[in-house]
Amino acid sequence: MSNPLIGMPQGLEWLVILAIVVLVFGAAKLPDLARSSGQALRIFKTETKGLRDDDDAQATPEQREIQTRNESDGETSGEVLRERRDDTTA
Repeated sequence: MSNPLIGMPQGLEWLVILAIVVLVFGAAKLPDLARSSGQALRIFKTETKGLRDDDDAQATPEQREIQTRNESDGETSGEVLRERRDDTTA
């Protein structure tokens, strides 16, 4: 059962929110506020992309090999890849 009072604002509620924002910040400051929030979002996206790239750079050789195998999608040059094992309990 959902409560109709909880959720996203609809029509008239957005107008009330917009009026409160204009009263608090003033109409002259709204473009600057929008510009600075856009810059903050752009910086955030750049930093998260940089973190993902750093994770890829720190991958182990085994992870890189698996990634290249997945990217090739079955393209083989006829070579048989063998797996090295360091089993000392054999």
